[in-house]
Amino acid sequence: MKPWLFDILACPIDKNFPLKLYILSFETSLKFFHDIFDTYKKKDLEFIKNENIIDISKQDKDIFIRDNIVIEKKHIRDYIELIIASIDEIKNINVEAVDEIIRKCFNLIDKNIKSNITKFVKLKELDDINKILPDLYFLNKIKIETEILSGILFCKECNRWYPIIDTIPQMLPDEYRNEKEEVEFLKSNKHLLNDKFIKQDLKPFNI
Repeated sequence: MKPWLFDILACPIDKNFPLKLYILSFETSLKFFHDIFDTYKKKDLEFIKNENIIDISKQDKDIFIRDNIVIEKKHIRDYIELIIASIDEIKNINVEAVDEIIRKCFNLIDKNIKSNITKFVKLKELDDINKILPDLYFLNKIKIETEILSGILFCKECNRWYPIIDTIPQMLPDEYRNEKEEVEFLKSNKHLLNDKFIKQDLKPFNI
């Protein structure tokens, strides 16, 4: 499951949104995370532009942008509003169980990148998009190009949990779920989850 999908997923039982996401492992290599972290720190605008992820165009004095998160071209202010909404979903993602470099990447989005983009949008003139181009690049790389191998989607309203197994979120109605397999999934990943989560009245079954 790619992280961007989390931006739109709701509980199939009570339609609650947003969910909570516990990432247990990534299919994406650690090298990928190290590489994009280094690129961000270097602020190599020429390299970032050559990646052709952020499409920027001008019509008269207005700037329009699209990327792999906001796939329909939008006026820069509308675009940034959607980008900030996507960043805000990070606060519902738990990455404690994964490698330190992955935690650094998500913390970078939640703190530095959100702050940079928020400050930029407050400017009277928004024509120097280069100021936040590394931020937009980094966000796109994390949200679109990484793949979650295993994890848990959790609904705070009904206490239902849904496993992500081999990159696929398993979000079936209760009657179609395999209790034996999913309880085993919880047991095998218990060491990656905190006691507070495990001791909840998890539905439709717990260990």
